[in-house]
Amino acid sequence: MLKRKIESDLIQWKNRRHKQALLVEGARQVGKTTSIRSFAKQHYESFIELNFERNPKLKDIFMDDLEPKTIYMNMSAMGLGPMKPGKTLIFFDEIQSCPQARTAIKFLVEDGRYDFIESGSLLGINYKDVSSYPVGFEEHIRMYSLDFEEFMWANHISEDVIQELKQCFKDQCPIPAFIHDKMMKLYYQYLIVGGMPNVVNEFIETYDINEVIRIQKDIIASYRDNISKYAEGKKAKVKEIFEAIPEQLNKKNQRFYFSSLTAEPALRSYEGAITWLNDAGIASMCCNVTQPQLPLSFNQKRNLFKLFICDSGFLTAMSYGRIQPNILKGELTINNGAVVENDVAAGILKKGFDIYYYDCKKPLQMEIDFLIQYQGGILPIKVKSGDDYKKHPSLDRFMSQYADMDQAIVFCKGNIEKDGKLLYLPLYMTGFLENE
Repeated sequence: MLKRKIESDLIQWKNRRHKQALLVEGARQVGKTTSIRSFAKQHYESFIELNFERNPKLKDIFMDDLEPKTIYMNMSAMGLGPMKPGKTLIFFDEIQSCPQARTAIKFLVEDGRYDFIESGSLLGINYKDVSSYPVGFEEHIRMYSLDFEEFMWANHISEDVIQELKQCFKDQCPIPAFIHDKMMKLYYQYLIVGGMPNVVNEFIETYDINEVIRIQKDIIASYRDNISKYAEGKKAKVKEIFEAIPEQLNKKNQRFYFSSLTAEPALRSYEGAITWLNDAGIASMCCNVTQPQLPLSFNQKRNLFKLFICDSGFLTAMSYGRIQPNILKGELTINNGAVVENDVAAGILKKGFDIYYYDCKKPLQMEIDFLIQYQGGILPIKVKSGDDYKKHPSLDRFMSQYADMDQAIVFCKGNIEKDGKLLYLPLYMTGFLENE
């Protein structure tokens, strides 16, 4: 079974003296249910799982009043148990399909006899059906597909090597060349495999790229099915946006242009569709900022944005032509630079940062791929997928224009190198940025 970082989050939650229910959000098939089941087996004497999509009859448990004693009696009548006070974890899976269960969480937590975890993939989609949110009785965490460190675990990279990488990152000193070369080769594999657990498992068991692509396309097809099932009146526009993302990212500046779509090219017409994809965890929006000033969210311009796919493996599988062989050889420039930038975006998001970008034409042309709020300031980030990663005139102009910036990062093929305010980091190190 794959080792996941969420395991430590779940243990910390369990050990809290005054626990709320834990709501685990994330896109479908990122491994939420598997991780929660594994955690329950190790830390509880009794585990009760209610999956409201697989067994819709379970919704009947919450059809009467929402008193805990009534709910527990209904659960018992359905053969669910045993329920041992203080030793039982009750898991509401796909809770978006049973809004009454979400409402009942407040009363169940107040009752205090059992621990509760909720999980769902489309929680932002069905929010209108929840009559009362359990504010103050829920703790939220978001789970993503495997990041590169988890991918290293899956590929049996030793903890000593990982700690060496982290120390080099901390000290801003070069990684031993042999280790760096090995990690870059592994990173090329990660770009085409991505982090979906089923895909990663297939890869480490068979190393069959054709099977990897087949599973990726099956998951993508299931996402399309979810759009048809849950997007209601927006399904045509949600599908249109989703299918357009690879082509849009392949453009020079990766910005999303509505003019390339077949329907009315206006944000007001598509905003609901973009929000749907974001809430479903399928895509993430990266907005332009008019000024690199804190807080960045106050300066965002929501009609200028990029859209990134949640998993780099999906982007390679959705791209035109078969680009996987080129990526495995480290050819990341022509038509493949978008895959690298998408992966960097995903890696930053997985660390809990909000992402923005900066694009200014006058008086100086300055294009910065990402801006994040980092250690009390703003951190500019440039992504360079080619061998000429030390050529970045836009970033140079930006750092000259905004001399108060303490540092900028260039994610690239090269080793760690410090050059004044510029820090060159290998592409596989996005996950080493820590969100304070």
